[in-house]
Amino acid sequence: MSQATTMEPMNDGSMSLMEHLKELRTRLIWIVGGLLVGTVASMAFVEPILQFVIEPLTREGVIPQALGPTDTIGIFFKISFTVGASIAMPVIIYQIIAFVSPGLYPNERRALLLTLPGIMVLFLLGAAFAFYLLMPAAVNFLQNFLGTVIRQDWTIDKYIGFVTRIVFWMGVAFETPLVVAFLARAGIITGQKLLAFWRHAIVVAAIVAAAITPTVDPVNMTIVMGPLVVLYFVSVGMAYLLYRPRVARTFDDDLTGDK
Repeated sequence: MSQATTMEPMNDGSMSLMEHLKELRTRLIWIVGGLLVGTVASMAFVEPILQFVIEPLTREGVIPQALGPTDTIGIFFKISFTVGASIAMPVIIYQIIAFVSPGLYPNERRALLLTLPGIMVLFLLGAAFAFYLLMPAAVNFLQNFLGTVIRQDWTIDKYIGFVTRIVFWMGVAFETPLVVAFLARAGIITGQKLLAFWRHAIVVAAIVAAAITPTVDPVNMTIVMGPLVVLYFVSVGMAYLLYRPRVARTFDDDLTGDK
């Protein structure tokens, strides 16, 4: 009997339903543990973080208020959890990748792991763009809209929710080029197909900008929509540069660790 026929096959990613459920439970435990550690660690920094977040508002001479006796406690835990989730993001992303990696080629698993630092950097860039460019413009517009007849007294809970929504989704949007680059490298999408839908992409960008933008004026909507359109065309360019046709994986490829 030849060596090829007696050799035990490597794990090809096939698992039973119970094995998938057990692995999912393990991954979820790690994710929850990371969230708990990050949340507890961030509790010591809630006050300076809160002062930093409300800075665009205080710049306009407005101090947000808490109307309920437990509102400040709710804000404390909301900020702690949000910052804790940001701290735990590498753990969360890694556990998600580890769960889905059996369905990827070995080289695709390596490429996906290598994108993790870039994903975090792009998320931070998008969040910084939203906080330092979009938020001041939005706060200024909202504070002055009908300001001669309505006094603007903002509550802290609604303001925090307002800020986190804008900052989070802009951070997610900035990750688009890396996601597209990985999909193109894996042979799932091509630059030609993406470019063919450029009209649809602009419409989608307008809809997303309208959903993210806290105001109804075209200025703030354009501030959001502009980067989304630019990110789309950057993604198209990345797909053109990195696309590689996907081929079927063979048993020999699994043994060598290649596609």
